[in-house]
Amino acid sequence: MSVHRRQEVLAATNAVVTVLDPPLPHAAEGPLAGLRVGLKDNIDTAGVRTTCGSAHFADRVPEDDAEVVTRLVAAGAQVVAKTNLSEFAVGMTSQNSAAGPCRNPWDLARIPGGSSGGSAAAVAAGLVDVAVGTDTGGSVRVPAAACGVTGLRPGGSVVPQAGTFPVCELVDAVGPIARDVQLVARTFAVLAGRPVREPVPAPPTRIGLPAHWYGELDAGVEQVVAAAAQVFAEGGTELVPVEVPGICSAQDVLYTIVYAGMADLHQTRLAAPDLFHPDTLARVRVGTRVTEGDRAEALEARAEFQRGMDEVFAGVDVLLTPTLAVDVPLAATDEDVLALTRRLALLTAPWSLHAGPTLALPVGRHPVSGMPVGAQLTAPAGGEDRLLDAGAWFQQRTSWHAQRPPCSVD
Repeated sequence: MSVHRRQEVLAATNAVVTVLDPPLPHAAEGPLAGLRVGLKDNIDTAGVRTTCGSAHFADRVPEDDAEVVTRLVAAGAQVVAKTNLSEFAVGMTSQNSAAGPCRNPWDLARIPGGSSGGSAAAVAAGLVDVAVGTDTGGSVRVPAAACGVTGLRPGGSVVPQAGTFPVCELVDAVGPIARDVQLVARTFAVLAGRPVREPVPAPPTRIGLPAHWYGELDAGVEQVVAAAAQVFAEGGTELVPVEVPGICSAQDVLYTIVYAGMADLHQTRLAAPDLFHPDTLARVRVGTRVTEGDRAEALEARAEFQRGMDEVFAGVDVLLTPTLAVDVPLAATDEDVLALTRRLALLTAPWSLHAGPTLALPVGRHPVSGMPVGAQLTAPAGGEDRLLDAGAWFQQRTSWHAQRPPCSVD
């Protein structure tokens, strides 16, 4: 690749906070040998700044690697970048970073999604082969959808969080982002400390289509995701309408838990509010109004939601939903940050209450804007292989994951 072109793409997307040249020391061989990897900048790297996208941590240099970094370099990965993110991984746009806003390589006027916006944008733009992000309410899945790449939110506690700065440890997950399922699967195995298993492409027997629990779905998104469902139907999958108990209140339940955790986590930093980006500060302050009673009620609702999910999965293999309910937004917007966050995480938030994994796949292009459209598959706890097999089968029959954005080094 041209060094000049790489510099152009780095500058245009602002997807990378720190370039590591040479890469972190790594094993010469292994399942990730030769692959360029980017790490969301809330994942600790020994001796390398890890800023969390915040002025609070502008000069923070960890002494130790996060556990996932240890596993990646032992597998031969070349860690070449720390990627941009929403400050403290709080937000769905990746515009509230102390390093400046991150931009979508498909359209530089649009957001890349968040909070792992830099990770998804760097993969889409060809700056790295794979990136690692974190997902609390959709922060791997939303940017994967917005940038036209593949992202996995693993099930709870499957990938270690040690050395990763949290949003809310009760619901956080660390997961891989790459162009295709095969590379996501290989990286996931390394992150989870499992033997590498190549996906065995196979369509699910029964896919559940949850009844609409939200407001209006963008017509273009609806059209593209319906066509993706038909790909599975034509492969022999039975599409089954399902009702998911408690889903209408799931986003409120999740946000009660998450905002309460954020307020606890940042309590001392609230003494220096000017160091926060205003959008981050607004969200952290929401948590200060959550009572212990609110939190306890939300945790019980989460347990009840999981019981309902277990019942749903007794009848279907996976669930299929859009990832975003809207077209990828422009970066310049007057919309209230809390309202925008709710809108962008509307379809991802419920599955963050669930103990199982969710896989985000690119499934088409918006008929009006031409921006990527994503769908997500959700499986029961322990169902990562089931999702990866289904995703690999879908990507054998479609080429959306192979398309390159205009702002790319490829």
